[in-house]
Amino acid sequence: MSQTPVTPNHMNVYWHDYIDHRKDLPVTCAGLHEKAALIGRTGLMLLSCGTGAWRVRSSMNTLASELSVTCTANIGLLSIDYTCFDGRESVSHSLSLPSTGVNTSRLDRLERFVKDFVKSGKDLSLEDLHSRLDEIEKIGGHYTPLMQGLAAAMACCAFCFLLGGGISEMVCTFLGAGAGNYLRAKLNQRKYTLFLCITASVALACLVYAAAIQLCEWCFAIPSSHEAGYICSMLFIIPGFPFITSGIDLAKQDMRSGMERLIYAVMIIVVATTTAWAMALLLHLQPEEFPSFVVPPLALFFLRLLASFCGVFGFSLMFNSPLPLAATAALIGMIANTLRLEMVDLAGCPPAMAAFLGSLTAGLLASLLQKPLGFPRISITVPSIVIMVPGLYLYRAVYNLGEMYLGDSASWLASALLIVLALPLGLIFARIITDRSFRHCS
Repeated sequence: MSQTPVTPNHMNVYWHDYIDHRKDLPVTCAGLHEKAALIGRTGLMLLSCGTGAWRVRSSMNTLASELSVTCTANIGLLSIDYTCFDGRESVSHSLSLPSTGVNTSRLDRLERFVKDFVKSGKDLSLEDLHSRLDEIEKIGGHYTPLMQGLAAAMACCAFCFLLGGGISEMVCTFLGAGAGNYLRAKLNQRKYTLFLCITASVALACLVYAAAIQLCEWCFAIPSSHEAGYICSMLFIIPGFPFITSGIDLAKQDMRSGMERLIYAVMIIVVATTTAWAMALLLHLQPEEFPSFVVPPLALFFLRLLASFCGVFGFSLMFNSPLPLAATAALIGMIANTLRLEMVDLAGCPPAMAAFLGSLTAGLLASLLQKPLGFPRISITVPSIVIMVPGLYLYRAVYNLGEMYLGDSASWLASALLIVLALPLGLIFARIITDRSFRHCS
């Protein structure tokens, strides 16, 4: 049996067509079509939250096992093709989403739904279960576009300090990133296409930064070398979730999902960095080194802790995390990212190795806190290491490529790729160490 793709516009109507008329009976007494619809709906909702194929498949298999059904699924970035078999007949569905995004709050509720189903969900009727999914599906964004703009402003401002920026760059970054992500949130609300959202938001962020730094030059005689911080104002666009989940999916040999997510992340970075390069040419900006300033080592250590906390907290809010979840991710990121930076400065550790150890630390800490707090692991780990993604390196690689400085471009790109590879590897090995189900093929 084949079904047309499902989109949110008619999702509720579609799923409720499969509710058994015997409303008083538990879901285990429902037919295969009804069970398959419940499994597929849960998987599609998980996919819409931005989690990887391995977690979606694991949740679908958990429901299928409790319903005495075998489920095989082929999962991509926006679609699920799956078949359910009960020993007598089989049902196949093809489901799809119009776009992808990240919603850690909904992801948290869905994972709790799957865990509760194992404990007591089998005793509920199909209608009760779909009603619970209806409630979860209504969880939208906790934060308005203005609040998302402020979250991006805080995250990128912290990012700017960690990359070596001073007060002037941080203030201008705050204004540019806030304006850029506010515009992106407004465009996303109106369902505009991905490329338009990226181009418009990055262009506005660079424009606001350039205007702010120019105003500072006029009013306070700040030297033009502070223009280098415009790169930080666009770092809110970093596709942390698809980057990290692509590595996890590839590690679990989910090749389709892993490659689709990786290409999606690369596509965002290419469009964003190309837009920023064009704006740099238009506004006569150059990605120079930040002006140096001296901070005592102990003070720098505590400032890095504070900046890492603020940066991860801001990114978590951009992923629609509730405040307790965002604070947890920020605490982990504060420790892991400061450890990474101190290893580079004090121990002379190569940046890629330091990124691996920082990511590994974040994964291990998340495993320790997951059970007592109950948050999904991925909603804690990914925001905590997004601040380690080398957005500055990637931009400089594209900028130098556009200027035909091929040697410099290759150097920046190689450094960025090593760090990008190290980050998911750290989370993967942390998962292997602490998660028995992830450790084995399934």
